[in-house]
Amino acid sequence: MKDGYINFDEYIRQGDPAQRERAEAWSVAIGLQAVDGLQVSNYLLELARRNIEGEITIDEVIELLNERDAKKSRLNEYTSYTRIEAVDPIESKMGRPI
Repeated sequence: MKDGYINFDEYIRQGDPAQRERAEAWSVAIGLQAVDGLQVSNYLLELARRNIEGEITIDEVIELLNERDAKKSRLNEYTSYTRIEAVDPIESKMGRPI
């Protein structure tokens, strides 16, 4: 992987049959994201590379993504909560109708 890019074609041309199959699946999945104007993260690309090379299974990829999403969600909840708590209660009532 170089600069957040995996050369799926290399795996498809030179990989063993299992690597070829996984590389084709990842290439299609990431391509569909691009069609929708979405860019995948470097983290996902790294997981894709590890899956293609047989280091982790697709179930492990899903588990790692779910864990990361849960951590991000908890962080966002914490950030939102602390922002709300940091608001001055007197100032927050200013401008509200009685």
